[in-house]
Amino acid sequence: MSQAEAVPAVPAAAVRRAPSPLWALSLFRSEVATVFRRWRTLALLGVLAAVPVLVGIAVKIETQDGGSAGQGGAGPAFISQVTNNGLFLVFTSLAATLPFFLPMAIGVIAGDSVAGEASSGTLRYLLVAPAGRTRLLLVKYAATLTFCCAATLTVAASALAVGALLFPLGDVTLISGVTVSFAEGLLRALAVAGAVALSLVGIAALGLFVSTLTGSGIAAMATTVGLLITAQILDQFPQLHAIQPYLFPHYWLSFADLLRAPVYWDQLLDNLGLQALYAAVFGSAAWARFTTKDITA
Repeated sequence: MSQAEAVPAVPAAAVRRAPSPLWALSLFRSEVATVFRRWRTLALLGVLAAVPVLVGIAVKIETQDGGSAGQGGAGPAFISQVTNNGLFLVFTSLAATLPFFLPMAIGVIAGDSVAGEASSGTLRYLLVAPAGRTRLLLVKYAATLTFCCAATLTVAASALAVGALLFPLGDVTLISGVTVSFAEGLLRALAVAGAVALSLVGIAALGLFVSTLTGSGIAAMATTVGLLITAQILDQFPQLHAIQPYLFPHYWLSFADLLRAPVYWDQLLDNLGLQALYAAVFGSAAWARFTTKDITA
């Protein structure tokens, strides 16, 4: 027997190379570009950018006769300080959008991530590429988190521009009464935006899991937003105080502790831990569902 005959043939599948990291990065860039090219995504970002404009104009109109905004405690947090320093419009706008507008936008993007591909008939073709289900799911989640950052920065940037246009800027008086420079105030605003973006990690994972359960993008988006509203309602009843610390929106407004000197870290860390828990639990559930699911579309 010749040496060539002694060597067994190796199946083509066995010598197929694993996707390179550069290929995975290309897949991520493609997914992010797809998300941000959609008219729905641009419309969501437009609505989020419009909220600070509306809040700023409303405060300007309310205070043009010498009155103060948010009299009697009405309105979002920090709204009474906006007229003294336009930087507070950033904090006010984030506080106004975080309970519903921001997580609703994340729920729409996350809910549509997998189910939208299935309903449009493109999911099977994505899996034909050497991506693998796990890698594809991670790319979908990473693209959703990218949108979390983009959405939060859109609100913050719009609020900063409107605040600078309509109100004076200067040193920032924190909640604890300490006055810091405008530069440090900007750094704290960036930290607040980061904390808000991280607060959306849990709803992103929940939406991704829901998206793996159905082949309808609309059903996944509606279910995710419905769960968001349900959690928000449950968090308002004092009788449910035992379960409220485990609801993903419970610590959302803890970003206000970044405006203290010194910073209060307890609830901030509780929020980060809770979001990480939701990401781990529902991310694992999404992986278990997606990797065992029969893809027919």
